[in-house]
This record gives sequence, structure tokens and C-alpha cells, in this order.
Amino acid sequence: MTDWNDRVRIVETTPLSRNWGKLDRNVFDYQRSDGIWQRQTRETYDRGDGAAVLAYDPDRSTVLLIRQFRFPAYKRGHGEPLIEACAGLLDADDPVTCIRKEAEEEMGVTIDTPEEVLVSFMSPGSVVEKLHLFVARYRPGDRHGTGGGHEAEGEDIEVLELPFAEALAMSFDGRICDAKTIMLLHYVALKGLMRR
Repeated sequence: MTDWNDRVRIVETTPLSRNWGKLDRNVFDYQRSDGIWQRQTRETYDRGDGAAVLAYDPDRSTVLLIRQFRFPAYKRGHGEPLIEACAGLLDADDPVTCIRKEAEEEMGVTIDTPEEVLVSFMSPGSVVEKLHLFVARYRPGDRHGTGGGHEAEGEDIEVLELPFAEALAMSFDGRICDAKTIMLLHYVALKGLMRR
């Protein structure tokens, strides 16, 4: 079995930016499969790890999603807010604490028994973030607030309660184009978590 640590030698790491996240230029030597060493340069962006949760109600066959403006998507030509699963950065929290807080802040819902279903690198060619993905059941009585996020953090979030079948269809026709949300919707479908 290959020990990948023996095939990578970091030569130099140069900080390029220390704003919201850390952007580094990394020079390293990589031993290719044919045994030849090759010098490579890659930029990596680190803003910390995150967590996301898809809240679902199997009795009513609904899901809670959010809609919010995302500047990087806008800059890329997506002119409207994205429809997404609730998510946030871990900061100093563990993933479960993070998604519970985010569900309260963004969706106004309390989730008691989240289930971690996937951990994924979302863009491993340049972003070091690992995203912890959860599903969690909710009932109408678990919704106690309007959500909306924190204005001081620039959040202006609309909460959407959608029929699961509609949300799943949106993940196929492009109305939902956020990767974490697509993965979670498809997970719920594949696992048969909805009753109808």
C-alpha cells in the first residue's frame, strides 16, 4: 500500500491573503505513479470546515430549505439567490452544535436528533474545507421562529418549506444547483426516508 506522505514534499508555502479565509501558494514535489518527481504549484483556500443539514418531515413529505444571495454565484452569472440546505462554518464548534445553531438562526427550527450521513470535500482542487452533511427530522411544532440569519453577518435568508417531490425535481432541472443540497436531497430519496 502506498504511503502518500512519502510521495509529497512541501517545498514552500507563501501566504497570499489573510482576510475572511487563508489563501496560500504552495510549491511541492510530487512523485508520480511512474516514479518521476515533478514540481507543482497549487493555491489553496482555507476558511475552515463546515456543516449542513437537510430538515425533513416524513409525515408531511416536506423539507426546509433556505434561499439567500451568494455573491460568488452571482459573479459567475447566477443572477438570483440560491436555494440551499441550511449550513454554516464550524468555527470553534463541533459539527452537531454548528448545525443546531444554524437551524435555529437561519430557519427558526429546533432539531433534536441530527444524523451525520456524509463528510465530503466539496472542491478538493483548491478548497481545503470538509463539509459534514446531516439530515434531521422536524415537525411543525419544532418551528418557533422566522429564521432569517444574522443581519450583522450580511445574512438575508428566506425560509422555504417545500414538498419533497418538488425539491427533488428542482435538483434535477437546475432550480437547485447547490452541491450540498443536491447530495442531501438525493440521499433522502435513495434511503427512502419519506413516507409518501
